[in-house]
Amino acid sequence: LHGIPITIKDLTATAGLRTTYGSPLYERHIPTTDDFCVARLKAAGAIIIGKTSVPPFGFGTGTDNPLIGITRNPYDPSRSCGDSSGGAAVAVATGMGYLAQGNDLGGSVRTPASFCGIVGLRPAIGRIPRAPKPLLWESLISDGCMTRTVEDAALMLAAMAGFDPRDPVAIAQPQWHPSLFRHDTPAPPLRVGYSPNLGIALVDSEVERGFLQAITTMQAAGLSVQPAHPTCINVQSTFETLRAALIYQLYGHYLSTHPETLSPTMRWEIEQGVDLSADAYLNAETPRGRLYRQFLNFFQTYDILAIPTASVPPFPVEQATVTAINGHPLRNPIDDLTLTYTISLTGLPALSIPCGQTATGLPLGMQLVGKPHGEAELLQFAYFLQEQLHFRHRWPLAGH
Repeated sequence: LHGIPITIKDLTATAGLRTTYGSPLYERHIPTTDDFCVARLKAAGAIIIGKTSVPPFGFGTGTDNPLIGITRNPYDPSRSCGDSSGGAAVAVATGMGYLAQGNDLGGSVRTPASFCGIVGLRPAIGRIPRAPKPLLWESLISDGCMTRTVEDAALMLAAMAGFDPRDPVAIAQPQWHPSLFRHDTPAPPLRVGYSPNLGIALVDSEVERGFLQAITTMQAAGLSVQPAHPTCINVQSTFETLRAALIYQLYGHYLSTHPETLSPTMRWEIEQGVDLSADAYLNAETPRGRLYRQFLNFFQTYDILAIPTASVPPFPVEQATVTAINGHPLRNPIDDLTLTYTISLTGLPALSIPCGQTATGLPLGMQLVGKPHGEAELLQFAYFLQEQLHFRHRWPLAGH
């Protein structure tokens, strides 16, 4: 990456470079050490040109914080760019940098990538070691790559990935041959199962139409694409419990020390874990394990799962949360993330790639999910879609 300009998300520590976490509490905070992924990017020669905006501590439906205000969608400034890596997505979509680092708990790399028409890669858990981290064995959060092309995502992943003993869930660097990214590479002989909703999510009708049009394009190109998805049971309650425990452990002290600085969304997130018992937490691990086994069963027949990335298209930027889809009310502020956080629970690699647009020209993304440690196949298939079927980034109109 020598000489390549990149950006780092403002939740990620950068030595000597202000890191605010989107909160006035850290307005003048300058870390003395880099987070692990930043150190590896620097070692590969990348040049950090700045930090990208986040909602406070990464919690919110859009990317808006009291330090710098709203980050807007580059295709329509009246619309959201997604969260929490929204600033990173905008930086890549508009050409401010070639690559952007992000991180993803419930969809924070993939959703902004979908909203901003770029590639967003969340690799397998442990592929990019995370250190330092307060909960050493934590396995829901992953660093990720946000780029305009699939081959750039592969390049960035190669720079950040690889085993390190400081992270006990770290795994080895992925391996692929350079011929994986040749323009004339034939269609990979992969079997794809697709679903517009995994059988559990509410999905906006325009998102579903765009997704199914993209599936039709794939089928017309001769790809093996069939309707199928893993069985998904108790996903929402499982993720909500595990997320609540994680967030309360990391941020619960702000309820007593700085309650006035908490946004309504962050307060709600923290409060979900206040009365959570150890029994409830451990009971949530059982359906998580069952879900993983269902995905393993699915991948005995299929090589790739294709689903929409985001349940909704980019929504009005002033909207605090997504409260309804197709007129059906949602249960809570993270209910619209079901399609992404389901995959987070499995720890499998996932990639969002542009697959179309709404009637008003807003980007739509397709989420491709690979087998355990299956980034090579995943990237190979996404590259074919990009080069042969034109599932790719397009520049925003001038003036936006």
